[in-house]
Amino acid sequence: MPDPTAATATVYYDPYDVGITADPYPVFARLRDEAPLYYNERYDFWALSRHADVEKALSDWETFSNARSDILELVKSTFDMPRGVMMFEDPPEHTMLRGLMSRVFTPRRMAEIEDQIRRYCVNCLDPLVGSGGFDIISELASMMPMRVIGMLLGIPESEQVSVRDANDANLRTRPGAPMKVADATKIADGSIYADYVDWRAANPSDDLMTALLNVEFTDSSGEHRTLTRKEVLHYTQVVAGAGNETTGRLIGWLAKVLAEHPDQRREIAEDRSLVLRAVDETLRFEPTGPHVARYVARDFTYGGTTVPAGSAMLLLFGAANRDERRYRLPDTFDIHRDNISHLTFGKGVHYCLGANLARLEGRVALDEVLNRWPEWEIDYDTARLAPTSTVRGWEHLRILVG
Repeated sequence: MPDPTAATATVYYDPYDVGITADPYPVFARLRDEAPLYYNERYDFWALSRHADVEKALSDWETFSNARSDILELVKSTFDMPRGVMMFEDPPEHTMLRGLMSRVFTPRRMAEIEDQIRRYCVNCLDPLVGSGGFDIISELASMMPMRVIGMLLGIPESEQVSVRDANDANLRTRPGAPMKVADATKIADGSIYADYVDWRAANPSDDLMTALLNVEFTDSSGEHRTLTRKEVLHYTQVVAGAGNETTGRLIGWLAKVLAEHPDQRREIAEDRSLVLRAVDETLRFEPTGPHVARYVARDFTYGGTTVPAGSAMLLLFGAANRDERRYRLPDTFDIHRDNISHLTFGKGVHYCLGANLARLEGRVALDEVLNRWPEWEIDYDTARLAPTSTVRGWEHLRILVG
């Protein structure tokens, strides 16, 4: 194996560089080969790119801690992280918090919401039938996840757009620059949901917010109780934030990747049992989140180089998902892979709680698009990637139909 830091002068990776993020895969390939442990001097972070290394790191929370979140700018910030927020915790606190969340985020609730998701897709897409094309981001992808989270949480439709925009603003970055973080506690304080929580407390219903208000549990100190108002706001923010940007990006990538692989798209149109395979292969091929960050809680040694405790580490999902050491022909999109798997939703104790919801939304959206347009192309002249380093996807993506 080459010295993992020897190539840092010749291969350069920067999550804020719009030129790299437009097509990061050539750089990812060089990182895997030349600098599997990479150090970026400009922004002072390390990165792992090989599938086996990323997968192992995801399972080693004692070394690669989530206690400062999974966002690079927060990991590197000097702010104290808020306590009691699932996205800022490791076991044992995280185990208790996640177990509580899984009790209200149930498979039954996911199954029940599928019909509502499908009705929403139908209402979005039917008016577009007969048009020459439309922006799938503005007409469906940017709105659908917000509506679904609204359905789950019981947020009135009239307020969902402002809630989505407030969430997205937290994740926005100026092209070529890191995210500005003025106060880490604002990332997950849930304050934009305060009025809805108070209203729902007085008007209970069969939704996730009501379930959060009423769930009983035994906390880490042994007290049997319900969530405090502050905790309900935190949980609501986690659910809404996590489910919004990434799922919308998935729908955009499904449209683009399948436009560029028309033979496979036609197969899926003929055999809808392939839809979920298409969703997962798209998540591998074009992950909505190209990386997650971790705080290095103790010294980590790799190939003779020691990453000191206190460092920031990026785990590059986009690189790991195309590692030829793990996948046959990794740069080829193939819904018939023997083993469609990926690291896009993470692994281990921090595996994405909303993974099944994202898959459900992607599957229903693709199914309903194919019901109306088995053929489409991309208007590349107007396509534009979104300016954020935390997720990767399309802000504008017009598809041409008919």
